[in-house]
Amino acid sequence: MDKLIGVLGGMGSMASQLFYKMVIERTEAQCDQEHVRLLILNDASMPDRTGAILAENYDAVDSKMLEDFKLLENAGCKAIAITCNTAHFFADRLQDKIGIPIIHMIEETSEEIARKYPGGKIAVLATDGTIQTGLYQKRLEKYSLIPFIPNKEMQKSVMHQIYDCIKKGLPWDEDSWMKLQTYIKENGCDCAIMACTELSVIKEDNHLGDYYIDPMDVLARKVIEFSGKKLK
Repeated sequence: MDKLIGVLGGMGSMASQLFYKMVIERTEAQCDQEHVRLLILNDASMPDRTGAILAENYDAVDSKMLEDFKLLENAGCKAIAITCNTAHFFADRLQDKIGIPIIHMIEETSEEIARKYPGGKIAVLATDGTIQTGLYQKRLEKYSLIPFIPNKEMQKSVMHQIYDCIKKGLPWDEDSWMKLQTYIKENGCDCAIMACTELSVIKEDNHLGDYYIDPMDVLARKVIEFSGKKLK
């Protein structure tokens, strides 16, 4: 079994290249042919997902994302992975318009956290769009977990890391992050979800520990398993 997997990326591009690296590093392979066959569509022209959600104007993202899904499906992909948490709001709206499954990063992450921290209090570090849609809150509650959403000041700090730092190709703001970390730990959170793929870049670049759960890492492992290749 050697299934071709489509990856819809470009949201942002740094996250997409990190995802590819994760898939390679987590695959048990002794030669090229034992790695996962991926078709990566780095669609950097995708309209901003958070902006569309906050404006309640979904048409441009829906149209562009469906176009990309169809491109990957018509190219022979057997499933699609999306390297953007917020984009899953739109993916949920579009799944029934394509004939192949979307490997759902948010669902898979929530299920994994439930096994590690049953009944736990889980901080959700995400874009305003992801928070507003309740993408993680709903799924964490489905697995009897307690979602913790940062207050307004701390949420601005999260958005600062995403939009002012990583999306601009700049390093993280370490001082701001340490204040955020103190805040979520003082509020009794068992772990924190890096619920934006730009935050995945922060975790990787700065070697943050297991307290931070990276959905993109979960997705990489699920892609390997779905493709039929061996997981390290």
